[in-house]
Amino acid sequence: MTTAIKSIVIVGGGAAGWITAGTLAAKICNHYSEGINICLVESPKTPIIGVGEGTWPTMRNTLKKMGVRETDFIRECNVSFKQGAKFVHWCTGQQDDFYYHPLVLPQGFSDINLAPHWLANSHSQSFSSAVCVQEALCEAGLAPKLITTPEYSAVANYAYHLDAGAFAEFLKKHCTTKLGVTHLLADVIHVNAADNGDITSIATDTQGDIAGDLFIDCSGFNSLLLGKHYQVPFISCKDVLFIDTALAVHLPYENDHSPITSHTISTAQDSGWIWDIGLPSRRGIGHVFSSAHTSADQAEEKLHQYLRQYSANTEQLSVRKIPITPGHRAKFWEKNCVAVGLSAGFLEPLEASALVLIEISAAMIADQLPATRTAMDIIAKRFNETFLYRWQRIIDFLKLHYTLSKRDDSDFWRDNRHPNSIPESLQELMTLWRYQPPWHMDFDRAAEVFPAASYQYLLYGMGYTTEASPQGMSSRNRQLAQELFNKNTTLAQQLKNQLPSNRELINKIKDYGLQPV
Repeated sequence: MTTAIKSIVIVGGGAAGWITAGTLAAKICNHYSEGINICLVESPKTPIIGVGEGTWPTMRNTLKKMGVRETDFIRECNVSFKQGAKFVHWCTGQQDDFYYHPLVLPQGFSDINLAPHWLANSHSQSFSSAVCVQEALCEAGLAPKLITTPEYSAVANYAYHLDAGAFAEFLKKHCTTKLGVTHLLADVIHVNAADNGDITSIATDTQGDIAGDLFIDCSGFNSLLLGKHYQVPFISCKDVLFIDTALAVHLPYENDHSPITSHTISTAQDSGWIWDIGLPSRRGIGHVFSSAHTSADQAEEKLHQYLRQYSANTEQLSVRKIPITPGHRAKFWEKNCVAVGLSAGFLEPLEASALVLIEISAAMIADQLPATRTAMDIIAKRFNETFLYRWQRIIDFLKLHYTLSKRDDSDFWRDNRHPNSIPESLQELMTLWRYQPPWHMDFDRAAEVFPAASYQYLLYGMGYTTEASPQGMSSRNRQLAQELFNKNTTLAQQLKNQLPSNRELINKIKDYGLQPV
């Protein structure tokens, strides 16, 4: 079939629907002379999940390409800056047990692997503080830029913490008023299909039949098109990642000038972990846990114990319970339908992978948007291969946090280290890293999600040991490494003297705005 792709129907709103709509609409506006109609159909009855509050630095480019002003985004979506994640009590569970996964690469990362040089030293500093500035900035509560730094530009690489509900509303307004996306409120009651299996239209309760050439399923856990209509199987990974329940709460600040942490805090518990995300108006805090290892009542008590460090009235806070089914669909693009977001799958929010998967899914659909129905099957095959690989790499990376732990205080941690729960692909890498640190060639596919640096921060933050190379290190590389360690120490001190606090910068942006690009 050589039918031209002229209309795209997105089923579902939320972050997945509106990021996809905005990414596609911006690409179409900038690259095509003949318009492609984009219609987003959203149920007026389905609330968004609303706990995906952490992004990756990729979100800056996603929003910039849509034509969003960073100042407007920060002001309207209750946004603060995120410079990485601090993992507390993951390794030994002792009081002084923490490490960082920052968002900046190690010094000289394109030229030299600093890991073996750090391993050969006395470890007077943590790995992340020795090779990059961001741990020092986060520990000091500093922002990643100045009020004079232009929109989307950085002094230190950054992502965002945001209010997911406000973000969806903000994108909806931008897409419908600036990018020409049609928005309809209706519930899908039936899917109409052609003899070849393609979806021809969706039947709705208030808007009649809505026809399209390409359908994008952003219907959340319901997975109305890919899951329910096409019956694409769901592949559970609960045998690898045990977390299956979240308890979420909003904690107000004491006042409008309370410090805003410039990183996500993840504090390990005996059967899961607690996230702590600072927004300008509140903190988003939640306990994710394995129901096979603890009860909901016990998990909620752990959450309240954490909250009581900061507030005396935690029993009055409203706690939302959110079930998690960890895993993904066997494929993501079937016929003329592709799933993005929760309809494709979901994993625990340990490394903020949910929103970045939406971003890179939407970007790949936009970049490789099939011109005709004939081309679609080839692009669908490529999309499925790419995203199956990406999901597996994310699962491996999340599992690595658990397998490296030395905690022995509960079955949860012991079970996570059992070889039967560790994917073979991850076991191979961990064996390799006993003898050589992670480096670029370990992750050489265009579809990689985490760079070698992320694995280094995790491995050496949690005390993993890589044996010294029997070939030794050249004097030239030893000298270069020492120069970079010294440069990093100097730069960290300079930035600590120059950068404002996270709260100070957010308040200034609200008052004055950032310099437009």
